Amino acid sequence: MIPESTLTQIVERFDYLEARLAEPLAPAILADVSREYSELRPVVAEVEAYRKMLADMAAAEDMLQDPDMKPLAEEELAQLRHALPEREQALRVALLPKDAADARPAVLEIRAGTGGDEAALFAGDLARMYQKLAEARGWKFEVLSEVETELGGLRELVAAIRGEGVFARLKFESGVHRVQRVPATESGGRIHTSAATVAVLPEAAEVDIDIPTSDIRIDTMRASGAGGQHVNTTDSAVRITHIPTGIVVTSSEKSQHQNRAQAMAVLRARLYDAERQRQAEARAADRKGQVGTGDRSERIRTYNFPQARVTDHRINLTLYKLEQVMEGALDEILEALMAADQAARLAELGP
Repeated sequence: MIPESTLTQIVERFDYLEARLAEPLAPAILADVSREYSELRPVVAEVEAYRKMLADMAAAEDMLQDPDMKPLAEEELAQLRHALPEREQALRVALLPKDAADARPAVLEIRAGTGGDEAALFAGDLARMYQKLAEARGWKFEVLSEVETELGGLRELVAAIRGEGVFARLKFESGVHRVQRVPATESGGRIHTSAATVAVLPEAAEVDIDIPTSDIRIDTMRASGAGGQHVNTTDSAVRITHIPTGIVVTSSEKSQHQNRAQAMAVLRARLYDAERQRQAEARAADRKGQVGTGDRSERIRTYNFPQARVTDHRINLTLYKLEQVMEGALDEILEALMAADQAARLAELGP
C-alpha cells in the first residue's frame, strides 16, 4: 500500500504549481514551473485513479451490509480487488524518480572498433540506423563531425539528435555493438566479427557546465578525411582540448564559428555525462543487475546477418528482424530496455 501522505504531498505540490502558473512570472521561472507542472500532471492523474478505486472499494464494502445490494457489491468488490494490483503498479511506475536528463536532446557518438575496414562500414550502418530512427520519430539529426574511410565507412561520427524524449529513449544504446557477417572485402565467404562503440550523451547547457577559458585550448586546422561534403580546403576545423581531463573534441563543418560552438556543445555534453556517470556509480556501488548505461566497454548487442538476428545481451532479447532494425525499427528493443530498467528500479524500492 502506497502511503496516503506521499500522495497528498504530490497533489499539494501540483496544486501549488497550478496556482503559480496563474501569477505573472519571469520567463525563466515560468519555464521551470511549467516543466515541473507538466511532469507532475500524469502522476497526479494516476494518484486520482488510484484514490477513486480505493473509494469505490470502500463504497462496495459498505454495500455488503445491505442484503438487497450484497450480491452486486460482492461482484463489484471482486472486480476491484482483481484490478487493484495493476492500478497500484501503474502508480508505482509513475512515482519512480525521473532522470533529470530524460527530456534533453542527445549527442550521439559512434566509433569503429575492432575489425578494420569492416568495423568502419558497420559504424556507418549504425549511423544510418539511428538517422532512420530519428526520421521516423520526427527528430532532427544533425551531423556535427565525421571521419569517413575510402570504402565509405565511418571511423567516427558525432551527431546531435533533437526532439521530444530523445535521451530517455536512446540512453541505453551506449556500449559495444558487435556485427557478425561476411564482409564485402572477404572473398572466401567467411563470417567475420567486428565492433563499433556507441555513446549517447545528454546535451548540456552552459548553465549545467561552467568551462573556464583557462581550462581549454582551441586549435584551428585544415579539415581532412576521405572526402565528401565535410572536408574542405580552409583552416576552418576546430579542435578543443579540455586540459583538466584531456578530453579532445573536433568539429569540421564549413564555418569556423559554427565549429567552435558545436565543439563546445559536445565538450559540455561529455563533461556533463562524466559527472552523471560518477554520481550514478556512487549511488550504484552496491547494486546488482542494472540494465547498464555507464560502461562504454560493455558488449550490449550483436547483429548477426547470416541468421537475420539481433540480440540484446543485457535483457536476453533476440529478434529475427535484423533488416527492419537496420532500417531504424528499434522501438521494440528500446521499449524492452526501458521496461527492464523500470522493473529493476521498482525492485529496488521493494514491496
